[in-house]
Amino acid sequence: MYLIGSGQQRGHVLLIAGDAAVRRGTVHLAPSANLAALAMVPASVLLGSGLPTDTVCLDGARDPNTVLARLRAAAATPGPLLLYLSGRLTADRRGRGLYLALAGTARAAVRYTALPWDWLVGELRGRPAGLTTVLLDLAADKEAWPLLQECGGLPGLPSPEVYGVVCPPGFAAGSGTVSGYTRHWIEQLRRSPSRPADVQLHALAAGAAGLPPGALVLPTARELGMRPGPQQQPLPLPLPLPPQPQQQPDRQGAWQEPGGPAVPASDGVPGGVSGGDPRPHIHALATAGRHAEAAALARAWEEHVRHAYGFSSPEAVQWAEIRADLARMAGDFLLATGLWIGACRVRLAGQGAAAPEVYAAAAGALYCWTQLRDRASAVESGAELLALLGTLPALEPRYLRLAQARLDVLRAPELPRAVPT
Repeated sequence: MYLIGSGQQRGHVLLIAGDAAVRRGTVHLAPSANLAALAMVPASVLLGSGLPTDTVCLDGARDPNTVLARLRAAAATPGPLLLYLSGRLTADRRGRGLYLALAGTARAAVRYTALPWDWLVGELRGRPAGLTTVLLDLAADKEAWPLLQECGGLPGLPSPEVYGVVCPPGFAAGSGTVSGYTRHWIEQLRRSPSRPADVQLHALAAGAAGLPPGALVLPTARELGMRPGPQQQPLPLPLPLPPQPQQQPDRQGAWQEPGGPAVPASDGVPGGVSGGDPRPHIHALATAGRHAEAAALARAWEEHVRHAYGFSSPEAVQWAEIRADLARMAGDFLLATGLWIGACRVRLAGQGAAAPEVYAAAAGALYCWTQLRDRASAVESGAELLALLGTLPALEPRYLRLAQARLDVLRAPELPRAVPT
């Protein structure tokens, strides 16, 4: 957040909790819990400013016009503004517009009971550049998710700095408690002796949050690279990330949070990483199209972590997941499928069938398998995938049915092509 001039005397923090994301009676995102946790952080720390700051928490609002009035008042402040939004994104089926669901939002009346995304964009459009930060911790429902995929992210908000995550439908972000992204954002604020930049907080929180495959991370590394000014730190991979191995690893499996002490490139630790943290460097290589270099470096770190912590350790399996996502980014869906299957099996053996990380790995394997175009490879890996999915009791049955149906089609003999006469 930028410092402001002498004529601008106050800052503003506006925290808004929309409707919870609930699926089959289970709360997947609890905006009220997120708001309560953020409200415990001093406003000056949240805003990154020593100015007097007004803080408004809006939880349980049912009227879109009430939220609009708060947005309008916040946008009118001449000083720095932090806007935090948490809740469920939905869509108007008729107009295909995006909305933030509120406490009283009804599916049949989204246009009248939810906050239109266009209202939010419109209120912030006139804000001075560099004085607005938008922080998002959202979950999209099945109506909103296709819209996000079509436009490649959240529409609008061209001027403010926007950081956040949007989880796809059906994935738990916090299981009824503070979600991983918001929790790690708060932990980094409390842990750091001096407040990190927003982009650093976002990178660390997104990397440690354990996001499901396909989660929308804002901004992307490409968008960060397009921003004017000094080059920002690239985002880590949108996956659960391992701690940094120490020179003398803790054999009890103690985990360090991202951003811990640097790892010297000696004693078998792979080098080539400034500051000791390989993940942003590896991700930058992949997004730059240098997939072979990124894969080689990730494999070296996986081997090092296996040696330090064990083949089936949480640290090792998370590096396998990073390699799986790198393979996906490179378009090698066969390798990505195999790595996700292997990671899922290790997690299943170590964490049990109730762990959300097990289902996240299974979802990664299923998605990558659906992208395979080579028939023989898809049949071979599909049999292995189906056997794995069959051991997950909480998996939604339709995923297993759809995967089985695709495998049956792939196994069926190809019909002879007609010969033109």
